[in-house]
Amino acid sequence: MSNISPKVDIAFKKIFGVEENKDLLISLINSIVSEADQVADITLLNPYNPKNFLTDKLSILDVKAKGLDGKRFNIEIQISDAADYDKRALYYWAKLYTEQLQESQDYGLLSKAIGIHILNFLSIPDSPKYHNVFRIIEKETGITYFKDLELHTIELKKFTHDSKDQLSDLIAKVKTSLDMWLAFLTRHDLLKPDALPKELNNPNLKKALNVLEVMNLTSIERDFYEDHLKFLRMEFSTLKKAEEKGREKGREEGIEIGEARAEKKGIYFVAKNMLIAGHPIAFIAECTGLSLEEIQAVKDSL
Repeated sequence: MSNISPKVDIAFKKIFGVEENKDLLISLINSIVSEADQVADITLLNPYNPKNFLTDKLSILDVKAKGLDGKRFNIEIQISDAADYDKRALYYWAKLYTEQLQESQDYGLLSKAIGIHILNFLSIPDSPKYHNVFRIIEKETGITYFKDLELHTIELKKFTHDSKDQLSDLIAKVKTSLDMWLAFLTRHDLLKPDALPKELNNPNLKKALNVLEVMNLTSIERDFYEDHLKFLRMEFSTLKKAEEKGREKGREEGIEIGEARAEKKGIYFVAKNMLIAGHPIAFIAECTGLSLEEIQAVKDSL
């Protein structure tokens, strides 16, 4: 089992952003986009190149590709919830779209641009789905006129968030090819390429696991990887402390107003912190035992 996490962007790029693994990238893209946007082959527009690592640290961590029909894809895995992430996602999409044209070229040459953002944080708390697709539509009729804009968000923590999950728990979540790839990204530690259960016995997944197993990082890459891995650990630690603070606050208030009321307030405080942290309402209800209506009331009071 590899000690490198494919959720860390440099590892993700080394798996999906190299010529010899284009089949893995094609499989990942096709598991996300609609049937009309499926790709048979792609050209990598910014393949991973360790020689450029020192001078190209910003752009090297996303994967840009072009399909046979000209469609552009930008795939990025985001570790932590950076400020104004939604604006940055739109900015990256706009660059992907506009950089297709050289000066004086006709607008008719522009092809659809699809942004795929795999997020290791909760970004859309109002949606219980881990995969959301955004397009420009007419407000009243829902007509999609500007068809070249499409953004996908995939929130890993909505797929699985419990580090105690066993392989059987993971298998129960896998219903689609995208589920298979999320199982790889979130819990590769449970998967062995030579002993995959039938639900996950896929040649692309097996190859990805083998690539991860033999992956070597240079000293510079390893430093970069460790820096990014710290974000994952800090994110988990922050959430855990918020929940513990909520329980402690509930206990303190319980001394003054009675044990029963304190427990309820403590639960409300935890729910409030979880809302602030971006957890979906349905997940908070499952964790706290509060009803959806009670949690919605807490959200409305924020």
